[in-house]
Amino acid sequence: MLSNENNNKKLYYQERTIVSPGDLIAEGAFQIPWSPYIYKIENKYYSSVVGIFEPKENRFEVIPLKGSFYYPKIGDTVIGLVEDIETYGWIVDIKAPYSAYLPGSSLLGRSVNIGEDIRKYIDVGDYVIAKVENFDRTIDPILSVKGKGLGRIIHGNIIDIMPVKIPRVIGKNKSMMEVLTTETGCEMLVAQNGRVWANCPSKEMEDILIFSIDKIEHESHIKGLTDRIKNFIQEKKGELGVTESKA
Repeated sequence: MLSNENNNKKLYYQERTIVSPGDLIAEGAFQIPWSPYIYKIENKYYSSVVGIFEPKENRFEVIPLKGSFYYPKIGDTVIGLVEDIETYGWIVDIKAPYSAYLPGSSLLGRSVNIGEDIRKYIDVGDYVIAKVENFDRTIDPILSVKGKGLGRIIHGNIIDIMPVKIPRVIGKNKSMMEVLTTETGCEMLVAQNGRVWANCPSKEMEDILIFSIDKIEHESHIKGLTDRIKNFIQEKKGELGVTESKA
């Protein structure tokens, strides 16, 4: 059913409608960033996956219901797992189909000296918060840790989820994140590549946060999910006898 038509632009589905591969979802002169979940033939746009249709002003997107890989975009914040060390930098797993590279100069602010042991700064098995600095699908993603809040993670824990579920963990205007942090007292950083950093006031609150994120991941297609998660957290706190979150 046509939900919107303006200036020869047509959207064929209402917000949060489930679409299937091959479904015609829109038509017209839209300026849509490249997405693996949408393909274009002439001026018509089709879904390439089973997902949720989300119109946004003069744009739209399809959020897959399933998907295990992250597709890098310049400027994205990611949480990477260091999997190897080279002479001048680190090889980092960002849950993409290809490994990313973090140059040592990005961390040190200078060139790496010949023979310098950069393992003392970041080692295999460490997690880092970084930005995708360069990627054009012809080279592996290049990361940067220049900037506030970026670099090696020294405390807290990492929660892995499907990258396609990240928008639901954040919520509209960060509404879901607000519920998660306020109700549990946990600090959170939600990275676009399907990893969440959490620093919680207690093991009990961390467990509740993990259970809540798992619930979001499995029920992302359900309307009213934010309220459901808030009630879920309050019920779990009640079961544990927790009356309020510790700051």
